[in-house]
Amino acid sequence: MERAAIVRSLSCTSMACGRYLLSRSCRTSLSSSILFPSTPKPKLSLSPSPTVRHSLQRRRWRFAPSPYLSSRKHFSLLCPRAVASPSIPSSPSSSPSPEFPHVKDKVALELGFEKVSEEFIPECKSKAVLFRHRKTGAEVMSVSNHDENKVFGIVFRTPPKDSTGIPHILEHSVLCGSRKYPLKEPFVELLKGSLHTFLNAFTYPDRTCYPVASTNTKDFYNLVDVYLDAVFFPRCVEDFQTFQQEGWHFELNDPSEDITYKGVVFNEMKGVYSQPDNILGRISQQALYPDTTYGVDSGGDPQVIPKLTFEEFKEFHRKYYHPSNSRIWFYGDDDPNERLRILGEYLDMFDASSAPNESKIEPQKLFSKPVRIIEKYPASEGADLKKQHMVTLNWLLSDKPLDLETELALGFLDHLLLGTPASPLRKILLESGLGDAIVGGGVEDELLQPQFSIGLKGVSEQDIHKVEELVMTTLKKLANEGFDTDAVEASMNTIEFSLRENNTGSFPRGLSLMLRSIGKWIYDMNPFEPLKYEKPLQDLKSRLAKEGSKAVFSPLIEKFILNNPHRVTVEMQPDPEKAAHDEATEKEILQKVKAGMTKEDLEELSQATHDLRLKQETPDPPEALKTVPSLSLQDIPKEPIYVPIEVGDINGVKVLQHDLFTNDVFYTELVFDMSSLKQELLPLVPLFCQSLLEMGTKDLTFVQLNQLIGRKTGGISVYPFTSSVRGKDDPCSHMIVRGKAMAGRAEDLYDLINTIIQDVQFEDQQRFKQFVSQSRARMENRLRGSGHGIAAARMDAKLNTAGWMSEKMGGLSYLEFLRTLEERVDQDWVNISSSLEEIRKSVFSKQGCLINITADGKNLANTEKAVGKFVDLLPTRSPITTTNWSATLPLTNEAIVIPTQVNYVGKAANIYDSGYKLSGSAYVISKYISNTWLWDRVRVSGGAYGGFCDFDTHSGVFSFLSYRDPNLLKTLDVYDGTGDFLRELEMDNDTLTKAIIGTIGDVDSYQLPDAKGYSSMLRYLLGITEEERQRRREEILATSLKDFKEFVDAMEAVKDKGVTVAVASPEDVDAANKERFNFFQVKKAL
Repeated sequence: MERAAIVRSLSCTSMACGRYLLSRSCRTSLSSSILFPSTPKPKLSLSPSPTVRHSLQRRRWRFAPSPYLSSRKHFSLLCPRAVASPSIPSSPSSSPSPEFPHVKDKVALELGFEKVSEEFIPECKSKAVLFRHRKTGAEVMSVSNHDENKVFGIVFRTPPKDSTGIPHILEHSVLCGSRKYPLKEPFVELLKGSLHTFLNAFTYPDRTCYPVASTNTKDFYNLVDVYLDAVFFPRCVEDFQTFQQEGWHFELNDPSEDITYKGVVFNEMKGVYSQPDNILGRISQQALYPDTTYGVDSGGDPQVIPKLTFEEFKEFHRKYYHPSNSRIWFYGDDDPNERLRILGEYLDMFDASSAPNESKIEPQKLFSKPVRIIEKYPASEGADLKKQHMVTLNWLLSDKPLDLETELALGFLDHLLLGTPASPLRKILLESGLGDAIVGGGVEDELLQPQFSIGLKGVSEQDIHKVEELVMTTLKKLANEGFDTDAVEASMNTIEFSLRENNTGSFPRGLSLMLRSIGKWIYDMNPFEPLKYEKPLQDLKSRLAKEGSKAVFSPLIEKFILNNPHRVTVEMQPDPEKAAHDEATEKEILQKVKAGMTKEDLEELSQATHDLRLKQETPDPPEALKTVPSLSLQDIPKEPIYVPIEVGDINGVKVLQHDLFTNDVFYTELVFDMSSLKQELLPLVPLFCQSLLEMGTKDLTFVQLNQLIGRKTGGISVYPFTSSVRGKDDPCSHMIVRGKAMAGRAEDLYDLINTIIQDVQFEDQQRFKQFVSQSRARMENRLRGSGHGIAAARMDAKLNTAGWMSEKMGGLSYLEFLRTLEERVDQDWVNISSSLEEIRKSVFSKQGCLINITADGKNLANTEKAVGKFVDLLPTRSPITTTNWSATLPLTNEAIVIPTQVNYVGKAANIYDSGYKLSGSAYVISKYISNTWLWDRVRVSGGAYGGFCDFDTHSGVFSFLSYRDPNLLKTLDVYDGTGDFLRELEMDNDTLTKAIIGTIGDVDSYQLPDAKGYSSMLRYLLGITEEERQRRREEILATSLKDFKEFVDAMEAVKDKGVTVAVASPEDVDAANKERFNFFQVKKAL
């Protein structure tokens, strides 16, 4: 996503934070929110991992604020997103039901619907009505409340019978033009020109979801109409070229060349199958459910995708994309009558279908005895393979769906076992030294039958059975002895706080509720029940109080795990020859295909390749573009969203206060100056942050400290933050301690933060070594799965000091440091420990501290005393001696070589150095380049999963990036052609208006109160005034074609002076260096 500002920050590297960030929760980061109050659209990641359609926009992972300590993953009803606190006051059921607009029965009937049931859901302060379309049987959940962030979603049951990826390819393809919107990709037009707060689609193992969200009602209904037309009347079922583009096709540019496979989904899944963790997850799922639709890969196996035919593709749509097979969701403050009117226009065109019977998901029968599976995954040649095995134990928990109370109890059990660094199963596995990091997602409940998975990676072959034995003996011990009382209390408060806070970050709350409801509704169960956690929660609390935790949880461990024969053990062995073997097999298949073709066949295929590329690169005609509904500039507010801020002083420390309604939750950030830190200590900072949260004090073990955080707060996190500051040479560098609690617990929160930053002792050598191993394993996984982030960090490190700092704490340099440190811990622990202490003394001080608070006015006033007490306890030090940060990496083109089937290609330069002066038009232009030139050339015709550009307005770095890209030099040629693209660009007023509106949609993205307060704080740190925000907005709204033409010089500067970094396969790098002699310096990373 184009950046109004790029700032960098590392999330706390604790496993708690890592798993929270990378599993079900959406990733959150701030970008334009620094200059404007917005958060970029999330890259959704659910489990079991749905495949997401959206072209991956650039995620500056190093900025994502650390999730609060101890939440392992986003739960559905079972699994909350955040961390502990005493219970939020008042049972929602005790409050009176508010009045919302309703649909009269007579009106519903006139519109073609009948009301099935209606309930007020106090947990989300909403009135929910279930309608059935009388003609087709389509079911509609219409949820009314006061949330302006309106959500629509349509979901189809789409069970595949093989691993050709047909649901996934169809999910991509239906958004490539429809009956009413006959252009190549209406989806991209919506990306360019709407105010959406969410716009995406994703494929689960058994269903396909199409959700949108917007706070603007007119825009919202535009999005709904485009999506409904797309799913019911797509052009792709008549257009073979769309199937080829999104799915797969043979590509032959010239009859004399080799034939290759191309296709967006094909290359996306090649990337997925390059990541060992993803391979393990897929094998585990398929082995647990061998007799069902879950026994194949709905996303598609690259070796199987080319077996899919266009006829099968069309038939799948005809069979399953029918109103009778759909579940439709509306949520928000719009008119429920209008919802039914819009739906009726589409649904009335259809008759009832037998699809619901044909799409029914059959359960997996339980095994009578355990199963063991051994598979191989691609590893680097020449790597040390001794400790690269992986093993998971996986259980299918039931042969049928569970009741809500049992599900909730299992969710609590999951949190007790694995949810925090102090959780016994997780702690024992990591402290065993048998592996580097946890694999397996614990309880997963989003399919028809729940499962439980746990294991380790980075295991020696001879230790595989020891891991299995340790898992089983630990579970047996916990079943026999039960859990610590404080642990149970902390878990209860964690889950209850999270459910009541309902903080979904930048992910729309209505979509979170939709996915929760769909988890049951899609299996013909009650869609209301998953939304109502209050009664099962209170029932579980009553049981715990009456019977004790052992009586509640031990039977669950015994029944669902220990005495359950449906167990699958999956062992993954590293194979340095697998990647080459797979590539050779693919080439052999393609050679046979070519050998079986006549000269005429080859010429025909070459012509077909040319015709497809021509279609992909030919712009839509203006009349087609005009069919996509859009807003006008008159619909756009002329002023940026204002966040209240009061700058004050408490006992000598600057305090920022944001008076916002937060439902009695208190949010705070403690910001400490990092500029006096010695340069050589930078790489230790992420591990220092983790140590603060996961080591003990003189009086408290780390387990006790962790439980205290869980019992008294909503979570605490610690992470570094760095950014360039426009117009200044020195970077902005801080360490941020972030926390939340109920307002009545604010003093407890500050007391715990004080304990963490001042009293934690850096004495546990073995525990620290675990942190290093976990971080190294996580970085290696990031190289394979998020190579674009690694490339971006590396380019920034070559171009500015803030980038260099961030790369030292989270890029390839950090990985290299971790590998060295892992060996050093045993020999030089005394010096490492003293270095950690030195970081503490350099950073945590009253001097240079800033405190940020977001709460309502009453709570802001009530907590001043607690803030003052905290400030008085802070150490003071002599005047800060600022370190002279002026380092960068050499400006050389680099190829970071890893075993992968796809590449990540970047190129960047500082355009301020070439004379460019910042204007708000740059946000419009960079977004337009991403959604037109790069989308068409890198993704659509190039076959990459994503291609985009990014402008860091603080440093001046403009960068190009691709994601899961089959090309390397070809992609660089596209980047270098951007200046010519702008030079030749013609644009009518409608197109320009859309580009402006889409940019405003980014900068005005919906934010919850805590994010508003956080964004405001970052603007303060970076010196961005309200006057500048207003000026940039006016420049955005006044953008003209002339601005695009003037941006050519900046793009030519990137072409001529830019530095290139690619994370790529050795074969592709060798080929590139032969084609362009020694273009890349090669750095082997895995």
